Amino acid sequence: MTEFEYGPVEILVVGFEGRVPDAGTLEAIAELVEAGDIRLLDAVFVSRDEAGNIEATEIEDFGDEIQIVDITLEASGLVGHDDLTDLAEVVPPGSSAALLAIELVWAKNLASRFAESGGVLLQSERIPAPIVNAVLAEAEILSDEDVAG
Repeated sequence: MTEFEYGPVEILVVGFEGRVPDAGTLEAIAELVEAGDIRLLDAVFVSRDEAGNIEATEIEDFGDEIQIVDITLEASGLVGHDDLTDLAEVVPPGSSAALLAIELVWAKNLASRFAESGGVLLQSERIPAPIVNAVLAEAEILSDEDVAG
């Protein structure tokens, strides 16, 4: 089997109030890493002040301010300066976000199998969860109206 060292990587921009994410957000990341669903390759936190200025902080620079147990960044530095500049634009003034580079472990395995069989992934699209849920909820409402009508 063709075995890739890394699978597809997504950079998520997760917004939150304050300078650091809450414990629940950090626990969710830790649980996904522990379960083997994702590998956290890199994490950078950005804050935008009211004037629009951006401050970036590497996870290890927080010291004891945040507690992430048993998470090792597999490729610290993967989120570069250009990524920070581009992605920080979506962070509203007066708030913060975590830029998380995550490897989708299942997708790494799938990509290895595709490569082994000579398959080539030509394109991939992601539909954000809120959109999927809203569309399916609307479809269910319409379906219920058709049944009742």
